[in-house]
Amino acid sequence: MRIRLTEHDSALGKSLRCNRVNRRGLGVLGAAALMALAALPFPQKACAAPAASDLAMTVRVYDYTQASPPILDRAERETGRIFGEAGLRIIWLDCSPEHATAVPHDPCQKAIEDEDVRLRILLAPIGNALQDSAFGFAIAPAIATVYYETALGFARYDERGFEAPIVLGCVIAHELGHLLLGSNGHSVSGIMRPRWDRVDIQKALMGAMLFTPKQARLIQAEMHSRANHLPVSRQMDGPHVSAP
Repeated sequence: MRIRLTEHDSALGKSLRCNRVNRRGLGVLGAAALMALAALPFPQKACAAPAASDLAMTVRVYDYTQASPPILDRAERETGRIFGEAGLRIIWLDCSPEHATAVPHDPCQKAIEDEDVRLRILLAPIGNALQDSAFGFAIAPAIATVYYETALGFARYDERGFEAPIVLGCVIAHELGHLLLGSNGHSVSGIMRPRWDRVDIQKALMGAMLFTPKQARLIQAEMHSRANHLPVSRQMDGPHVSAP
């Protein structure tokens, strides 16, 4: 069992991310895509610092894929950054079976708290119960599932494997977002768009796939309600299936 805390980025790190363009494998087509991207609307205050907040959500991660640790670590950092921009810190608990322990105070063995959610990482939909293109699904208020191979396959669509951790991090943020925003949490822009294309991936690489300001307020309100054991008014039914 490992515990990881996602901290907010430094001001310099944010500045670099908000202005970065990953040059590896960009090429003529990639450059053209970025030029077209400049004319598209981005989420309001995409690179603005979040309001100071002590709100935190604990994510218990159950990885059943034996995926590359560097990819998962970078994906978790990207997810944490996205939620950090919305004013919420993420505490990651690695509760995967191979890391199970018999330690009496192992956090993974404790009962699920209101501020806790569970994230399952699977290779692909089991038994083809869901469409093959699905990124994952969420069962509010506390269980999210993402499909590792599907997310990475979308990242490799144009043979740019370096996108994989960013795409996976965005997919995780999307599904965790449904746990806090409910089944009607989609938006026309940002991380909660119901379907993604290559333009969205370019936005992700520039750090612009974020929650909208309204969604950030709802996320903070939801976590405040959970922390104080208050009832919520939003529809929290599931499962919700997400697809590219």
